[in-house]
This record gives sequence, C-alpha cells and structure tokens, in this order.
Amino acid sequence: MEKDHMIHKDGEVDTSKVDDTLDRMDSEQADEILGDFNEFRSYLSKRIQLGKTAGLNEEQLANTAQKVADYLADKVTPRNKEEQLLKELWLVGTEEQQHALAHMLVKLAE
Repeated sequence: MEKDHMIHKDGEVDTSKVDDTLDRMDSEQADEILGDFNEFRSYLSKRIQLGKTAGLNEEQLANTAQKVADYLADKVTPRNKEEQLLKELWLVGTEEQQHALAHMLVKLAE
C-alpha cells in the first residue's frame, strides 16, 4: 500500500483514511465536482469503477460511500438542491438507513 491511500493492494479498504483523502482535495477541484450534480455523479462513477478495478465488492463500495457521505454532511455546504436533499436525508436517517442510502448512491452512480 502506498502511503495515505485508502485501498490496500490486497483490496482491503481503510475507511479511516476517507477524511484525509477528501481533505487533500483542493477547493477548486471540490467546487468543480460539487457545483453540478451531474458532475458529482460522474466523479462518483469514476471512483466506483476505480474501486471495482481494485477488487472492491458492493459492500466495500457502500461502506466507503457511507464514510464519504458522513464527511460531506458534516463538513461541506451543499451547492445545489440535489446535494441539499441528500444531506437532509442523510441527517434524518438512522445508521442503517444511511447505509441503505449509500448502497443506492453507489447504484445511482454506476
């Protein structure tokens, strides 16, 4: 595993590194990705394909999506109505409901 990567060479995911990985993204890149919901979906789709190529299964992808959604709900202001709706759904959901939503987000972006 390279230093600071979330995905180990053996396919294991270190979800504790999600915050660090997202914190390293520069604000211009984040604005570009989060400014338009279709761009956000496209970005997620590319990351999901990368995860699949690295050998991640659906549950690992959903666990990672759940950590990313936790980060976004806690630290990022929604930039459009779709992101606002996702944040509101995330915040009112139980952990089980959030996990189900993470699975749906993976499917939406595939």
